[in-house]
Amino acid sequence: MFLIGLTIVVVYGYFFLSIVTSQYKSKQHNTAEDYDVQDLDGMGNQGRVPNKKPKNRA
Repeated sequence: MFLIGLTIVVVYGYFFLSIVTSQYKSKQHNTAEDYDVQDLDGMGNQGRVPNKKPKNRA
């Protein structure tokens, strides 16, 4: 009976660790692609000045 329980725990642990490591690797891969080279101050889009001038609506 102990061996059956131990087998279940070992199989569960193996699959749990494989899922955690695959999620970690995919997150590391995505963060490398999400890097914004224009965001020099770290504030996101708040500090950006638009390139286009607004149209004169007067």
